[in-house]
Amino acid sequence: MQRASRLTKELSLLATEPPPGITCWQNGRLDDLRAQILGGVDTPYEKGIFNLEIIVPERYPFEPPKIRFLTPIYHPNIDSAGRICLDVLKLPPKGAWRPSLNISTLLTSIQLLMAEPNPDDPLMANISSEYKYNKQLFLLNAREWTEKYAGQMRDLARIRGT
Repeated sequence: MQRASRLTKELSLLATEPPPGITCWQNGRLDDLRAQILGGVDTPYEKGIFNLEIIVPERYPFEPPKIRFLTPIYHPNIDSAGRICLDVLKLPPKGAWRPSLNISTLLTSIQLLMAEPNPDDPLMANISSEYKYNKQLFLLNAREWTEKYAGQMRDLARIRGT
C-alpha cells in the first residue's frame, strides 16, 4: 500500500511540476512507467527525445526502480540493452539508493549523466575509451546516434505515418 500511495503522489508531482526536459507517465499499470528525457543543450544529445522504461518493484521505496533506455543512445554508461550504470539506481553497499530519493530525482540524475558521462565507471569500454582519448569522434558518433534514433523529425514522421 505504501508503494501505491507514494507512486500516486510522485506521478502527480511529475505531472504538475516536472523537472525541465523530463516527462513521466503511467503505462497501463501503476508499477509500469514511461519517461522521456530531452537531450540537453550543448550536448551531443541536443534535440533528441529519449524514451525510458521504469519498472517499480514491489518493495519501492526501499528498493530502487529498474530504469532503462528504450531509445538507443551512444554513451559510455549506457549499454546496447539500455541499462544504465549509475550509483543511485543500485542498493548499497555498491550503490547509493536511499528511500528518500524518488523517480523525479532519478530521472534528473540520468539527465545529468547524459550531459556529463562518467568514463571511469563504464558499461561500454570502447565508448568510454573513445570519450577519454578521442572526444571529437565520440561527439560525432553520439550526435549521429541521436539524429538516427532520437531525432524529433523521425518521431514526427512516424506519428504522421510517413
